[in-house]
Amino acid sequence: MPLQSQHAVSFLIETLMRSPGEIVIAALGPLTNLAVALIQQPEICTKIQSLVVMGGAITHGNITPSAEFNFYVDPHAAHVVLTSGIPITLITLDLTHQAIATPERLAPIAQLNTPVGNTVINLLTHYSRHDMTTYGFAGAPLHDPCVIAYLLDPTLFTTRFVHIAVETQGETTIGRTIADMWKLTNQPPNVNLAESMNVDGFYQLLQRSLATYSNP
Repeated sequence: MPLQSQHAVSFLIETLMRSPGEIVIAALGPLTNLAVALIQQPEICTKIQSLVVMGGAITHGNITPSAEFNFYVDPHAAHVVLTSGIPITLITLDLTHQAIATPERLAPIAQLNTPVGNTVINLLTHYSRHDMTTYGFAGAPLHDPCVIAYLLDPTLFTTRFVHIAVETQGETTIGRTIADMWKLTNQPPNVNLAESMNVDGFYQLLQRSLATYSNP
């Protein structure tokens, strides 16, 4: 494989600095690269129109009892991003665990009977085994697709502006997402938190999107 010619941090800074401020970022993993870019070049904050993040967990984690993986592995990066002033929508485990890929919801995708549709079904069937065994779910929650669905059709989601912080020091709570739902800290809201979703609408969007790969 060819060597990567440019580090992700440099790419982010250079790309954003050339932007008039219309770039929307979908962050699907730990926020390390974005946080480092913000520290190295704070001006890029004004170049990002909005940021949609898959990360965090309000009520329960998936890597520790209180922390979601993306925030747990680099809570300091999550803190930098969440306190940057960039308009942020946060998709947490509490939201993605509503998007369970049950057999009933996957049936329309299977009915496409296309190479892409069949590949998705096979992948999700394999992927679901861990979640069904570990959590007792009826299928796998679709984490990252929720971010893309929000960008394509935000009307599928209900959101609420709240103050969100990330625990960076606690021995048993590091990476925990703290949502001030009732303004108990008097901190101004900094995140548009996705609270619920139209799950049927989400899977209909997924099915329609996959169908386009079969009908170019």
